[in-house]
Amino acid sequence: MEKKKALPILFAVMFLVMSGFGVIIPVIPFYAEEIGATPSQLGLLMAVYSLMQFIFAPVWGRVSDRYGRKPVMLIGILGLSLSFFLMALSSELWMLFVARIIGGTLSAANMPTAMAYVADITTEEDRAKGMGMIGAATGLGFIFGPAIGGVFSQASLSTPFYVAGTLSLITSLFVLFVLKESLPATGTGEGRERPSFWEAFKGTTSILFILNLCVSLSLAGLEATFAYFAFQKAGLQPTELGIIFMIMGFGSALVQGGLVGRLSKKYGEGAVIQGGIIVSVIGMGLILTLDNFLTAAIFLTIFGMGNGAIRPAVSSLLTKSAKGAHGNITGLLSSFDSLGRILGPPLGGLLFTVSIGFPYISGMILSVCALLLFQVYRMKAPGKKSFEA
Repeated sequence: MEKKKALPILFAVMFLVMSGFGVIIPVIPFYAEEIGATPSQLGLLMAVYSLMQFIFAPVWGRVSDRYGRKPVMLIGILGLSLSFFLMALSSELWMLFVARIIGGTLSAANMPTAMAYVADITTEEDRAKGMGMIGAATGLGFIFGPAIGGVFSQASLSTPFYVAGTLSLITSLFVLFVLKESLPATGTGEGRERPSFWEAFKGTTSILFILNLCVSLSLAGLEATFAYFAFQKAGLQPTELGIIFMIMGFGSALVQGGLVGRLSKKYGEGAVIQGGIIVSVIGMGLILTLDNFLTAAIFLTIFGMGNGAIRPAVSSLLTKSAKGAHGNITGLLSSFDSLGRILGPPLGGLLFTVSIGFPYISGMILSVCALLLFQVYRMKAPGKKSFEA
């Protein structure tokens, strides 16, 4: 497959995957409540998915290095489809938990494999552009998916799960017949070099993983508390919040799909990472001052655009150090993302009970820590090509 054709196809695959995942987001709390889940059980139901992804993302990334990206991606998409159908058929709470555990375990293959695929088919110069396209596809999927789920939920609460499962099945067929394997035939199987599991966490690259965790924590804390914060500060209702998050998603996707690659090529990934952190700190500080729908939309979008620029640039830098074993390093990166999604919401909720502004102040502190970590990385990194203009 020509590399120019591969990236748009992968973009379409990840958009469909994330749209399917997003379909269930608006209805899963009500669906679980209808089955009999308490608020605390609902929290556990959401957390167990991220926990499985935290555990299994590095495993699937490593498996894709050995057996190829395409079969692992198919496992992830089909596993997601299976979990949606199981949720649609669930009549007891334990069945929902089983479905979420299966979904988290198998779908953990999707993101690290997609990023490893990008690293396989792009040059170092275009790596950030490719990673940005994956981020943009993910963001757009999370915009359109919930909107589709909201429409189909009017038929019944189980209908969006059937829609999501069917969409995932269609996506798997697209992968099977259209997407080509990115690793050469000689690059898979028993003879392929496999670094030790935590090899990617050695040396200066470990700093980038911790930096990414700080960024993920700040985002997860904001997402968990923003609805309550915006209601108390400006009386914003769920419909208005949905529109605001949609605007933020479009802004983030625009930056990832259109600007990250160009800026990284011109100034280096390091400049993009630092600029993204600074913009996200400014956005989070501005959020503390919101007082109506317009200011909430503008300030959250500023934060989203800054935050969205960081992940593709970090992914690009990390895969450049992977020496071919891209799945190993992208799996570990996805695991740190999941850890942030596990720890961020309860931490943000706890801080919110102390003061409604604390989750955002702590997010700013975490972002400053991430900026300082990158300065340490700059001083210790063996080469400066990737982050100096």
